[in-house]
Amino acid sequence: MQWRVNIPPLTRILLALLIVFSVSYQALRYGLAHLDYTAGHYLALIPQWALFTPWVYFTATYSEQNVVTILIAGATILYGGKYLERAWGSREFGKFILLVTLLPNFVASLVYVLLFAISQNDSLALVVIQGSVALQAAFLVAFKQLVPEHTVTLLKGAVKFRVKHFPSVFLAANTLSGIVLGTDTALVLAWVGFMTSWTYLRFYKRQPDLSTAATGNNQLRGDASETFAFASFWPDTIQPPVAAIADGVYNALVAVRLCTPFTAEDVEFGNEQATARGEGGLPNLLNHGVGKAGRNKQEDAERRRALALKELDQRLHAASTNITSASRQQSSTQNSIIQSGTVDPTSPSVETPAGTQA
Repeated sequence: MQWRVNIPPLTRILLALLIVFSVSYQALRYGLAHLDYTAGHYLALIPQWALFTPWVYFTATYSEQNVVTILIAGATILYGGKYLERAWGSREFGKFILLVTLLPNFVASLVYVLLFAISQNDSLALVVIQGSVALQAAFLVAFKQLVPEHTVTLLKGAVKFRVKHFPSVFLAANTLSGIVLGTDTALVLAWVGFMTSWTYLRFYKRQPDLSTAATGNNQLRGDASETFAFASFWPDTIQPPVAAIADGVYNALVAVRLCTPFTAEDVEFGNEQATARGEGGLPNLLNHGVGKAGRNKQEDAERRRALALKELDQRLHAASTNITSASRQQSSTQNSIIQSGTVDPTSPSVETPAGTQA
């Protein structure tokens, strides 16, 4: 029996890049350290030299520092990439990967260049920016859009999380780590990756129309649903102030024409799309089978169709029986009329007198 790798093509490529770049980074970092202590900057992003090695804006995401981060990045790409590539297709997934890989690294390097210009601290210009933190944040935002109510259980059900809570927990963890442990690069990459992914999915990414049965190339731009609003990522207690701030920024961007405003119809239609995604039976996060909600939806549809067909068959049978009974009754009535109007040939005939009319 031939062994088959059940991983989409682009996800396989990303996994291969992760292994190749991470191993190459370690080789450059330690193998050539006696020649050039900055040898790792050929794959990792160092703001001071990034303009001379522009490819690092891409390679830095897949150049991990140690085995633990390699395993975390590998699991992120394997499960997250496999899910998103199947949900969106390789082309759309490739666009998303390029965006959430290049833009966060560029913005992060710009942040450290500005901090260096303000503080004149050389270490800020030589900080090493690398790792898949921005990619992890971007994937969590995408999961929030596609399967917000999906529940992930850990420790045999002792710990349960809904997918819609993952982005805020991830950002809080990286923010706390950046402040307490000094992992400031991860803090910056997490927030920029989150904002990049949400902005793209909210306003720009084209997606198929799921609310109708149309099979054409109906493409919608962005996601105006209330369940994907910026405030929906945060706990209920702080959503009102977050929504006020977000609305203020949104209105300012609309005023300077950097953002197209959503209409009431867009919001309503976005809500329909979100409902359709929830009822459409999207695969589970950790496997490619149809989720429980999808199976229940399909089973209900099959059950309703079977009941409708049974009821239709009963109606047709009843109608056929009524027609047959009516036909028999009409035939019997006609025979009775014919029999009652027939003259017995043995009875004497009655002659009509001449000159009279019958």
